[in-house]
Amino acid sequence: MKESVKNFIAETSFTDPAKIKDDTMLFEEGIFDSMGLLSLISFLEENFGVQTDDVDLMEDNFKNLNAIEGYVKMKKSYSEV
Repeated sequence: MKESVKNFIAETSFTDPAKIKDDTMLFEEGIFDSMGLLSLISFLEENFGVQTDDVDLMEDNFKNLNAIEGYVKMKKSYSEV
């Protein structure tokens, strides 16, 4: 999952994938902005079947690959209940 998200981020932000590590701060390092976040949310919804609610739109959920992976796992576990 992380690899496909990483590749999506690299492609949409025109960033070398080698520069995106699991803990790279995507917003602080200027890799992603608010428009990139909207694209990422659409990608996650389409590819991983998660539904993003307004209350989920916090930078902490999407700040790096580790956070994104945790967010997707959390949303998928809630949808299974």
